[in-house]
Amino acid sequence: MKKTGEKLREECGVFGVMAPEACDVSKICYYGLYALQHRGQESCGIVVNDDGLFFSHKDLGLVSEVFSGDALSRLPAGTMAVGHVRYGTTGGNTRSNCQPIEVNHQKGRMAIAHNGNLSNAAKLRDALELSGAIFHTTSDTETIAYIITKERLQASSIEEAVSRAMNVLEGAYSLIIMSPQKLICVRDPYGFRPLCYGRTPEGVYVAASESCALRAVGAELIRDIEPGEILVLGKNGETSRREHCGEKEKRLCAFEYIYFARPDSVIDGISVHASRVEAGRILAREHPAEADLVVGAPDSGLDAALGFARESGIPYGIGLIKNKYIGRTFIAPGQGERIDSVRIKLAAVEESVKGKRVVLVDDSIVRGNTMGRVVGLLRSAGASQVHVRISSPPFLHPCYYGTDIDSEENLIACRHSVSQIAEIIGADSLGYLPAEALGLIGGEGLCSACFDGRYPTKIQQGTKKNRYERRLSEKP
Repeated sequence: MKKTGEKLREECGVFGVMAPEACDVSKICYYGLYALQHRGQESCGIVVNDDGLFFSHKDLGLVSEVFSGDALSRLPAGTMAVGHVRYGTTGGNTRSNCQPIEVNHQKGRMAIAHNGNLSNAAKLRDALELSGAIFHTTSDTETIAYIITKERLQASSIEEAVSRAMNVLEGAYSLIIMSPQKLICVRDPYGFRPLCYGRTPEGVYVAASESCALRAVGAELIRDIEPGEILVLGKNGETSRREHCGEKEKRLCAFEYIYFARPDSVIDGISVHASRVEAGRILAREHPAEADLVVGAPDSGLDAALGFARESGIPYGIGLIKNKYIGRTFIAPGQGERIDSVRIKLAAVEESVKGKRVVLVDDSIVRGNTMGRVVGLLRSAGASQVHVRISSPPFLHPCYYGTDIDSEENLIACRHSVSQIAEIIGADSLGYLPAEALGLIGGEGLCSACFDGRYPTKIQQGTKKNRYERRLSEKP
């Protein structure tokens, strides 16, 4: 079973390009994925459409690793491309699970990139397997691809097939789908995961999980895809289907504002940076501390720390430095080595914290191990007190919509009170963002199921994210 980590990870980022004439769409996609690298660091891929012919390259690794050397130059010019960066919360980290997924069927080709998790994936997959479908991956993206393909055989267009598929898909799915003639952007009726689109001065349409990726390729944000919307980008411009809009109450993942998205992104009209600063201000009001310095845990706690400092009047400073060269290939020290991996990734600035009462702001506490080590770093550097403030409520429940919160047994807040957690991590005090404050940082209609257990969709009993890995391992 995948063990819950100390830092949450989200499933992926998606990116798509639709150009009026053939150009280096693969390079545009490459730079867009680079801007979305924070959303997935296990694998990535690009599929290019050159006059109806699909060419692809995908593998395990970061964007710079997978497309090093001449890998990118081997992709031809084209009018469309779709790309993906992945961290899998459903499906293991294997090359077969790399996206975009490509499908060849009777009516043509399709490439699909997906961000999110289906809450009814097991039910849908079981039904497909019983009807004879053979799966090559363990991700629920292949389930989506099968259902769309099945509907496409009867539908008059790819967008009609997508609309029909949405009648049975439940949970989180922001999709970019490429057919021989169209680029289709889809957001589930709850709007769990973000998706937006824009256009460059040259008339190239670009769609992405976050607006920061649009700016990276010189595109101006037009708007967010609405929950339930099917946006079709083709040679004749853009058209929108909205038959699924308004079916459900909006439930964007609260953690997009708290941690996942880049601070320079704007999601559903709200600045991520401003949202995090406001979270820090709320923390300062709800959980004040007598202190000399406010520091943020890099990089996720910096914006909220700034807000805490502004609201409290306590000076903001740099108390922790992050090693920016720790990548996915970092080899964690073994049990027999007297090396703390946290000390390799983070260092305390003694000049700033020595003799100071410090407020440490971070986005979350999962198991508590890493937070305890970070508090220890500050104390070793001479901090006289460490008051921890968290810009989210305590995690109490698993997530089934694309966030790596998989098991209550690994969540420290499920087993201990706030005062007990403070003692465990070695903090002088601990304060969390109140759950009722979520609407103040991200507007109305946020999903907070990982905090309060109120899931917007029905969750199948016994659902496990590693279901298909276990099934394969149990076979003789």
